[in-house]
Amino acid sequence: MPVTDDVVVEGSPLTSAAAERFQACRWRRPAENGTPECCAHRDVLPLTGANGFDSSAWCPDCGNYKLRRTPKKREDWDASY
Repeated sequence: MPVTDDVVVEGSPLTSAAAERFQACRWRRPAENGTPECCAHRDVLPLTGANGFDSSAWCPDCGNYKLRRTPKKREDWDASY
């Protein structure tokens, strides 16, 4: 099976560029209590619901995409107020 430009090989499974973008998005809601992971953005969630989300249909050109950032470590200030 030929690998296209939007597919990246990582280990054995093939991961699409849309799935990678979804994993990095700040609106990604992780799976919990039997609900699969989905997009929690207020404009996307009503259309896809938590049960029918497909990252390849939404994530490549998503205008709501924002990269999830790691919080910066705060400087250790003197806590004696």
